[in-house]
Parts: sequence; C-alpha cells; structure tokens
Amino acid sequence: EHAYPADELMPLTCRGRVRGQEPSRGDVDDALGKFSLTLIDTLDTLVVLNKTKEFEEAVRKVVRDVNLDNDIVVSVFETNIRVLGGLLGGHSVAIMLKEKGEHMQWYNNELLQMAKQLGYKLLPAFNTTSGLPYPRINLKFGMRKPEARTGTETDTCTACAGTLILEFAALSRFTGTSIFEEYARKALDFLWEKRQRSSNLVGVTINIHTGDWVRKDSGVGAGIDSYYEYLLKAYVLLGDDSFLERFNTHYDAIMRYISQPPLLLDVHIHKPMLNARTWMDSLLAFFPGLQVLKGDIRPAIETHEMLYQVIKKHNFLPEAFTTDFRVHWAQHPLRPEFAESTYFLYKATGDPYYLEVGKTLIENLNKYARVPCGFAAMKDVRTGSHEDRMDSFFLAEMFKYLYLLFADKEDIIFDIEDYIFTTEAHLLPLWLSTTNQTVSKKNTTTEYTELDDSNFDWTCPNTQILFPNDPMYAQSIREPLKNVVDKSCPRGVVRVEESFGSGPKPPLRARDFMASNPEHLEILKKMGVSLIHLKDGRVQLVQHAIQAASSLDAEDGLRFMQEMIELSSQQQKEQQLPPRAVQIVSHPFFGRVVLTAGPAQFGMDLSKHKSGTRGFVASSKPYNGCSEIINPEMVMGKIALMQRGQCMFAEKARNIQKAGAIGGIVIDDNEGSSSDTAPLFQMAGDGKNTDDITIPMLFLFNKEGNIILDAIKEYEEVEVLLSDKAKDRDLEVENMEQKSFENDSENQKSEKTTSDSQDLSSVSQESMEESSPVSQPDSVPPADVDSASILSSKEDSCPTENHETAIHDSECTELDNQPQEQSKTEEESSPNVSWDNKVQPMESILADWNEDIEAFEMMEKDEL
Repeated sequence: EHAYPADELMPLTCRGRVRGQEPSRGDVDDALGKFSLTLIDTLDTLVVLNKTKEFEEAVRKVVRDVNLDNDIVVSVFETNIRVLGGLLGGHSVAIMLKEKGEHMQWYNNELLQMAKQLGYKLLPAFNTTSGLPYPRINLKFGMRKPEARTGTETDTCTACAGTLILEFAALSRFTGTSIFEEYARKALDFLWEKRQRSSNLVGVTINIHTGDWVRKDSGVGAGIDSYYEYLLKAYVLLGDDSFLERFNTHYDAIMRYISQPPLLLDVHIHKPMLNARTWMDSLLAFFPGLQVLKGDIRPAIETHEMLYQVIKKHNFLPEAFTTDFRVHWAQHPLRPEFAESTYFLYKATGDPYYLEVGKTLIENLNKYARVPCGFAAMKDVRTGSHEDRMDSFFLAEMFKYLYLLFADKEDIIFDIEDYIFTTEAHLLPLWLSTTNQTVSKKNTTTEYTELDDSNFDWTCPNTQILFPNDPMYAQSIREPLKNVVDKSCPRGVVRVEESFGSGPKPPLRARDFMASNPEHLEILKKMGVSLIHLKDGRVQLVQHAIQAASSLDAEDGLRFMQEMIELSSQQQKEQQLPPRAVQIVSHPFFGRVVLTAGPAQFGMDLSKHKSGTRGFVASSKPYNGCSEIINPEMVMGKIALMQRGQCMFAEKARNIQKAGAIGGIVIDDNEGSSSDTAPLFQMAGDGKNTDDITIPMLFLFNKEGNIILDAIKEYEEVEVLLSDKAKDRDLEVENMEQKSFENDSENQKSEKTTSDSQDLSSVSQESMEESSPVSQPDSVPPADVDSASILSSKEDSCPTENHETAIHDSECTELDNQPQEQSKTEEESSPNVSWDNKVQPMESILADWNEDIEAFEMMEKDEL
C-alpha cells in the first residue's frame, strides 16, 4: 500500500525507501538493490501464515516486476540470505502448494530461474585466491570492470563468507548445477583451515587474499554468528558428517572460553582466557536456538532467561548491553533473534512459560513499535524514540517465528518439520539431502579435537529423548536467574526520583557534586562512598555500605551512586567530536610536530574555520585560569596555556577570553597522561549557555603539553596552529625559514616563562573537575568527576561507567593497569628531550609521534 516496489517501507513517513533517493546510511544500505527486497524476503512467510492467495499474487508480482540486473553495489552476504534465500524459500513452498493441487497450478519454476540468475551474478565475488568472496558486488557489472565501483576491498567478516552453504547448496540441488555448492564449500573449507588451532576459534574479520585474521576477537554475535549456525544446519540439510565434526569442534571451544553462563563474552582467539570486551551485542540472541538444535538445553535456557530479563527492563533488546546489563548501544531495529530462540525453546521443552515470553514480545511490539504505516525500529530503547526504518527481516523472521510459536498443528497447511530454517528463516526442504548430490561427500576435515561429546557427535538431537516435555525441567534452570539483571544493575534514576516523593531528599545530588569541594567529599564519606583518583586523570567512586555512618546514610549513598551512573550514561549520548590538532609551526619545528588534542563542546568550532587559529603561546597567571588573569599583557593576542583543575573548562575560557587571548590550551595535570594510552578527552560546558565563548579551546594530555612547555623553555617564542587537522607542513617551512632568532637574548622573559611552566608540579592533583572522557550534554550540569567511573560495591555487583569498559568481577578489580604500565614504561624509556641538540629532538619527536598516530589509528579502527 505504501512502499511497493521499493526495497523497504519507511513506516514513519509512509513511503518506500529507494536507494539513492534517501540519505545514505552506510553499510546498512548495501542490503538494498532495487529488487523489491521486502516482498521477496516475505514470500514464504505468507504461506506459513496461511495467506495462500496473497502469496500467489506476490509471486506473480516478483516474476513480473523484479529486475536483478541493476547497476547497483550490494552486499554479497545480505543478497544471499535475503534475496537468494527468499527466492528459494518461495520456490520451496510454491512447489509444495502446486503438489497439493489447489494453488500455484500455473507455477513453472519461475522463482528458481530467478534464483539461478542471481546465483550466477554473485559468483564473480568468489574470484579470490582464498575462495572467500568479496563483501560486495555490482549486480550489473560484477567485480572487475571500472563501472562496477567495487572489488578493492581486502577484508570480509567470517559470517559474510561462511553463511552461503545452505542457499548455494540448495540452488545446486534444485537446479543440478554443482558450481554454486562447490564455491560455498570452498569458502567454508578455507575458514576452517584458518581457525586458530590452539583455541579452535575464529576471528571476526579476515583478509580475503591472505587469510590473515584482521580482527582477532571471537564470539557468537555480530560478524561470526551465522557461520556456526550454517555448519550445524549444513549437516542437517546435506548430511555431510564433516560439517557436524567442525561444528562440534567449534562448539566445544565456545563452551570452554566464550560461554560464561548466562553470559556469552567475546575473547581473543590467541588468548581465549582473556575477554575482548565487556559488552554483548543483540545478535547473539540466536545462539540459544542453535543450542536447542544442538541438543544442549541447559545453557540455552540460561542465556535466553538472561536476555528476557534485559528485555523486561527495556521493552526491547538493546543492540548492545554491558555485563552488568546497562545499555551500551541503545537502538533496536526490531531484530528477530530472540523470538527465534523462544520458538525453539518452546518446541524443545513444551514449557508454556515461553508462550508468555512470546506474548510479551507481541505486546511490546504493538505498544511501542507499531505506527500507522507499519512497525518502526527503536532509535533508543531508553526513551522509546523511533527510527524511520522497517527492515525486511522483520516480516521475514519476526512474524514467522511468533506465528509458529502460537500456532497449533492444524493452523499450518504443511508440516514445518519437513523444512530447515536458513538464518533469514527461509524454508528449505530436507529432501534436498538426497537430491542431485553433485559434490563428493568425502570427509575433507582433518585434525579434529577429541571431544567429550559422545552423546551428540553423530546424531541429530531428538527432543523427545533428550528432554521429555517436562515444564519443571526448564523452570528449575530459570529460577536462579530470574533476578540476575535487577541484582546486577541498580534501577534507573527515574524510579529513584519517584521514590523521593514521600521520603527525604538525599544530602547530595549527583548533578551538584564537585570533586574539589571538601564539603562534598565529607558527605560522600558519611554515605560510605570513597573517591579514588586514577593515574589517567579519571575519578572512581566506590560505595561500601558498611562504611556508612548509618543505614540511612548508606541508602543515600546508594541513591547517589544510582544518579551518578545515570548521569554518566547521559554523557555518552552526546555526539562524540573528532580529535583536533595542535601544530607547532615556529622554528625549528615548522609544522612537523602535530599534537593530538581533545575538542571542546563550546567556543569556536575549528571544523568550520578551516584556516584554524594561529598565534604564539603564553602561560596564564594564575596557571589554572580559574580567576581573573593577572598578566593580561602577556596573554593579549596569544594562545593561553592553562593547567587543568580547580574549576570548569568554560570558566577558564571566559577568563582568558576576557584577558584578550585568541585561543586556549588546557594541559592535563596528571603526570604521564598521554593520548596514546587514554581515550579521547572532550571538554564539556558548565551546564549554562556557553555562546559567549568565541575563542577555540583544546585539551592536551600531560605528555603532549610538556612538548610545548619544553619548547618554550628552549626557544621562548613558540607559535602554534589550532585546527581540526594538520595543515601542509611544506608551506610552514617556506613561511618560517625566513624568520630569525631575534628574541633569543631576551632571558628575562625566558625565566618568567620557565617559572610559569614549573607551576605544573605545584598544583594539587585534587582538582578533578569539569568533565568526562566521554561527552556531556550542556543541558545537564556536569558531575565534577572526570569520567564518572563508578563502582557500587555490594555483595555481587560492581557496575562501572567508563566509556568503553565496564568492570564485572565481584572484587571490583581495576582493569586499567595495563595501559597505565605501558604509559609508565614509555615515560621511563623516553628521557626529557634536550633542546640543546637541534637535530636529535626532532627525530625523537617525529618517531614518538609516528607511534602515537599509529596507535590512535588502530584505536579508531578497532572502535569502528
């Protein structure tokens, strides 16, 4: 009604999403190929829902209208599971209906012919030395031609290369053309050979030419998920023992290293005992369903129950959440994986509890996601805001699994047990295992690990034998987990606010807290909250209820911690600004030294002033910049240097701006801090209107700031450029080589500057003010905690808010030791630069900063 023949429906604006006519969403749009994606993806869903007339009409539309020869670059993975899988699923149920004699009597394999056409269009992607496919292909021009606009990629995800065998083998079995199954098998064989041999795990992304692992973390979520799924399902569909052996080998490794019931945490493939992250993504919700197919019911029940508790807390499963069940990525594009696992668990256990789970899913969809023209994805599960998006998998999978969950046998016009579900829930008939076996079934798998898994090595699980339909069995496993989320994570601040209606207000609110205020510290102590200064400049709050002055004070302390966690979460919502650059352009640097600087959320936006701000630097007095500047004649027309601490960043900016400075650089007061070991620091406002601040402000960590201070000691006059990125250095050399050292003899000023820079060591480190390494919205008065890195130490919970990391062990062990030690080592191994030697400092600085740039680029790549 609203979108045909577009690929997807935009449910808020009630129109179709046509690629090229809407703003690009990046990789997400690679699923769109102007081939009526949602229609094809939903074909077999119509038959499952007993909408046979609508199915017949839909097939006619596909055959009549869909063009697979568009000049458009699409994802090989998405096109395979959604379009090729959709066509094959549609063909499977079409021939089933035709055999029944009532519907589709006109059908003559038209969908299969389209599938074959599409299969041939995808084959050029496999033209690599490894046999792994390129991640993208042009439907019209393939790979190599210039007009294809693709073929330069070097990496692909493990799931992207390993989720082809069901569709490609089914296409070969349906058509008798073996090449498709051969290509898919070759890709699977290569991934198996490249597994990490000691851990038997695979990484997330791999180089398609060399076979080297690019991302060496391993889990069961995004990037790997359906690779494992297709190994087991390939055995079920094709009957090849080697696929089951491979799956069992991987599964043993997963349960040994990744499974930490009820959690599933990513690890490093070379060091599988080391967790790679402290959060989980929502795609791992499929895994309990796969465990049911495997026959390992207990961990499936445990993980599913944990996920359900998260859903009950947020109405939907956030795209990612931490080990203490706080939101990491807040969006939810109506993913079906949890519904899939719910269906399989109900089939396995017969426990009506899973019908209640399904009912909750349906009620939440209708209550929070349903809009007049469809169902809208959640932009933020915490606020309930919508996104103008309804992916094709919502109708292809979510509707199918939820309908099947509640359907009685007579509600479905065919036997669902005769089919296997692809990862997109498309139906492929099991009789394909004995049809057109054009590929030799010899066992090509070698070097299997001996597994203590004899019950399941060579047999498909049978639910009637493994776990009789005893509802109490599943309930006994769920019972210990029913409060796992509430116990691990304090309730949100909204509920805390509501509870204040009848009770007394706490003595200190998180939004008012200042780490430099002695009275506030005394109140914290009374509430049993201790404040720990970390080496990298952050502050950590830890509550020990037994140290509180009274039980009432302990409750106040808990409320304070809950508010601080919420406040810290709000800081992460603000858009992260990119790093800025401080470039030393005066002699003898000539722009060769570029320091990575943290941006400010106020003042001049350097990204809009491409020329940047250029000027000589001068230290302000007082050096912290927290009161009226008493040396305005030194700061006037220059870029003022200040030390972090004692007051808000915005206050420093106002003071130097009033003194006539054209810009400001705040230098971290934490000895040894560096941009290569600490996350990008972003200076927040003070919760008030900061429009009055018009000069640019940047933040330098201690190591970078000392480079400027040392240069001042040696050369006195140091000129820098504040910009969004470094400028052409050759131009700087031309401009600066003509300048001479006419000011070298002015020793009086040099002594003055030196004394200013020495103030660095005299300023107290108790000044933990301003902001967080993560951003903080100006509308929220900032807690004066550098990262609001909070630990609430109760018996079994240690929630922490620290940008990327969350501490999850019961002893609240600090996880920052490794980067701190690295920073210390660098500090010790890099003696103070001697500026007397005009050549050596330059080489050491350049080498040092090349390392920093490489480290920063690696951090940025890992974050992406």
